[in-house]
Amino acid sequence: MVEQLKIFDNNILAIEAIGGFTLTDEKYCQKLFNDKLEQGFNQVNVLVKLDEVKVSKSEIKAFFEDILFLMRNYKKMGHLAIVAHSNILKILIPIDNLFFERANKGRIERYFDVSQMEEALEFVNPKQ
Repeated sequence: MVEQLKIFDNNILAIEAIGGFTLTDEKYCQKLFNDKLEQGFNQVNVLVKLDEVKVSKSEIKAFFEDILFLMRNYKKMGHLAIVAHSNILKILIPIDNLFFERANKGRIERYFDVSQMEEALEFVNPKQ
């Protein structure tokens, strides 16, 4: 299940995955992202909280759909904050960032531990 953590009036999308991640969840995330674009924002900064997601209750097809959506829309992505308790993600995100940073200047992807939630929110929603 996916829920919005907080609703922002600007180009910020903050979501949390709880339990399993399904195709229905992926379609909901895509709708939220596209809603931000329809509001006139050129890029969307995204915070994704994953500490309560259960891979065993998730659909592999949903992850593939998510990757395809991100690949098609990476130029519309601003900063991406991943909040979790995962050493694997902590290692993979900097590698992922190298690829996308070259493809989309100004885009940064960062890993945050759950204890750094406020810092993650500031990263995707810097004070103007």
